[in-house]
Amino acid sequence: MTTQSTFREPAIRITAMPADANPAGDIFGGWLMAHMDMAAGIVAARRCKGRAATVAVEAMKFLQPVRVGDEVSVYADLVQTGRTSMVIEVEAWRRDRTGHERTRVTQARFVFVAIDAERRQRAIPPLEEHDLPSQSQ
Repeated sequence: MTTQSTFREPAIRITAMPADANPAGDIFGGWLMAHMDMAAGIVAARRCKGRAATVAVEAMKFLQPVRVGDEVSVYADLVQTGRTSMVIEVEAWRRDRTGHERTRVTQARFVFVAIDAERRQRAIPPLEEHDLPSQSQ
């Protein structure tokens, strides 16, 4: 079991509800994957300054179950940028509704392509100075 010890801002945080679960009370993997895709999409759209489409999901691993009532936090980090594509690593972590310990439950790599209004691939614009992380700490 992997626990999270450092603070990171999640792209998405949501509570797992009964409608998202099977009869045993475990959350459907597809529900979790959809939220991971949305989190990656937020990162992709911000980086390419516009629309982006999911073209692949690589190495999806379900490590632990998520149960009804769990708080799910989804973290997404841009790890690679090409001319039109982006690779985003995504992790989902659960926290019991009344607890403090967080456990990683799922991880995957999502590949997005920047698209224009006609849904055709387009080049990702270069980073501007205000897009770069601050060096003052």
